[in-house]
Amino acid sequence: MTIRGDVELANATDAGCQRTVNEDYYLFVEPQDDADFARRGRLVLVADGVGGHQGGRVASRLAAHTIRDVFLSSAAEDPREVLIEGFLRAHRAIQDQAAMSPDLDGMATTCTSAILKDGRLTAGHIGDSRFYLIRDGRARQISRDHTVVNDLLQAGAITPEQALTHEKLHVLSTALGLGQTMGADFLEEPLALLPEDILLFSSDGLHGLVNDEELASVTAGQPLTEACAELIAWAKARGGPDNITLQLIRIKSVKPVSGAGLPAGPDDPVGDRR
Repeated sequence: MTIRGDVELANATDAGCQRTVNEDYYLFVEPQDDADFARRGRLVLVADGVGGHQGGRVASRLAAHTIRDVFLSSAAEDPREVLIEGFLRAHRAIQDQAAMSPDLDGMATTCTSAILKDGRLTAGHIGDSRFYLIRDGRARQISRDHTVVNDLLQAGAITPEQALTHEKLHVLSTALGLGQTMGADFLEEPLALLPEDILLFSSDGLHGLVNDEELASVTAGQPLTEACAELIAWAKARGGPDNITLQLIRIKSVKPVSGAGLPAGPDDPVGDRR
């Protein structure tokens, strides 16, 4: 696939140091036809499956492929509507597949996905994979972790110090395939991008071991392929207990757009939760 020259892209995934199966999945889609590209933009996604080796792998791939198919076929003009439709279909597809296969019962997946179109980014998110904006040397987490511990932290029931060692630190509060309703967050307004912005999408096998300051420093001033390799090496050097997946996109040029401010972060009010 040929990537147009207004962005630099790099991605990588690794099973980590303690697992033999990689339940993570990522994809990047850029229509080759210019008219289709102008209409749809680009799709980027990272998913982290849960529910056992087989179930996790099936769930993450099924979600990614479903959202990709919606992106490439939807008649909707609004990227936010496309993502909402894709997440809803993926949620149902995972549940339908689990209902037909008893060995897949309970499978689910996180999913962080975005559409880049006309110099703006529209994002949807569920679970504890993350989306960061790296701008002016600072990594800012835009997505909000959907975990039991983060819900307790936001409610004031525990302190940040208690959160670090909580017994349910990695327990998800929602994911695609879990529950009757699909509890994803979608940015209310698109994020206007600036040249030299770096977008980082990752599973928790990376950001659970590499902090925000390190994410910003490693991605600064070097090709993104080298940054991907270095970040995975850091996570593995710190034990690598989980699968590690990331995608990096550097904005090289963008059409002038107004309102290039920052959207709500994980500690601020968020958009729709569907």
